[in-house]
Amino acid sequence: MNEQDRRQTAQDLLDFIDASPSPWHAVATAVADLERRGYRRLEESGDWELQPGEAYYVVRDDSSLIAFRIGDGAVSDAGFRIVGAHTDSPGFRIKPNAAHAKGPLAALGVEVYGGPILATFADRDLTLAGRLLVRDDARPNGLRPQLVNFERPLVRLPNLAIHMNREVNREGLKFDLQEQLPLFLGALSAELPPEERFRALLAERAGVDPADLRAWGLAVADTQPGDFWGADDEFIADGQLDNLASCHAALAALPEETADAGVAMAALFDHEEVGSESYKGAAGNFLESVLERIAFGLGLDAGQYRSALAASWLLSADMAHAYHPSWPRHHDDQHQLRVNGGPAIKINAAQRYATDELGEAYFARLCERAGVPSQKYIHRNDLPCGSTIGPMMAARLGLRTVDVGTPMWAMHSARESAGAFDQGALIAVLEAFFAEGTAGAGLDVLP
Repeated sequence: MNEQDRRQTAQDLLDFIDASPSPWHAVATAVADLERRGYRRLEESGDWELQPGEAYYVVRDDSSLIAFRIGDGAVSDAGFRIVGAHTDSPGFRIKPNAAHAKGPLAALGVEVYGGPILATFADRDLTLAGRLLVRDDARPNGLRPQLVNFERPLVRLPNLAIHMNREVNREGLKFDLQEQLPLFLGALSAELPPEERFRALLAERAGVDPADLRAWGLAVADTQPGDFWGADDEFIADGQLDNLASCHAALAALPEETADAGVAMAALFDHEEVGSESYKGAAGNFLESVLERIAFGLGLDAGQYRSALAASWLLSADMAHAYHPSWPRHHDDQHQLRVNGGPAIKINAAQRYATDELGEAYFARLCERAGVPSQKYIHRNDLPCGSTIGPMMAARLGLRTVDVGTPMWAMHSARESAGAFDQGALIAVLEAFFAEGTAGAGLDVLP
């Protein structure tokens, strides 16, 4: 991939993120692309008639998605090649009874979702995006999901002036999580109480009657679009790089044509940032259920299904911590990730990452075959290490798993940064992963 193509790939990533201000939007954006590419939707509640050579996708609760293409080879021999990622990002979520008076202003109460860098959301042009549940008596459950995105600056978290917070530059910007995080929505109205006014805003944006609003899942999103930066535009900045960059790469790498191999799959889950323990999270049964239905739908018996799992690999794709030269003591000296230096293999002896030495060698070989460099990441011993969906899925399904990711700065900030050329490199490696088949692919890495 040349420089121009890699720049276009980075722009495609920024466009994907900007079209996906919430997990529900991320799945909707992915679905539109998959259907354009000929993928057919399956419903978990329906019967599946699967055919070799065809491509399908399944959505659970509008914010988790599994897409797959079935190869022509025997799945029991070739297994599954799975790239796992997550659709959610840290930030704020709007409470059910959110709107209230705060002095002369209308404010919205929020819950903290995951582990955002709270200070980075202050003084930014924020909006709301997510899913509404609307009354619809024509449906069996009486509800219709509807996406909403205000797009324009709608709410704000204003800072306190330094004259009243003299120690802010030495002590850091801190918020009381209950009292100081409500977002300002506007001046109080003499005509409508805050809650009625907020519901009216939602209903107007969605084109429904306020009385028909039953519930909502609303994320707080930054309105500033993604862009390139640096003297040579060598970097990118946007919200939600963690982990929509991995979602974008997994989807982009899915094969356009059938290969004589097993099943190529992208599995994108909600709720990773809050532990994945949910109906649609990676610790739930979504992936397990889909794998079983594919296997049995293609005529495998229980033993052949287990053989397929034994021949399978999972790449858990999540972002990685790039070396920050202003904070060198926060990095292991021998494992400094360079932005635009290629994908990282994430390793942790305590199994916070699922990579073992075989997986390390396997992914390094994939990078060589794709013609891109690879790097290795180790967290410092004196700092707690985060984790991913990799270990839980490896344990639950017995899948050989490698944790990998693109280097980035300011993870969990409202505005994150990464390399403009690393996205193309990651996609190239994932394409190699999907293309080479699985049977023996990783088991013969070592001499």
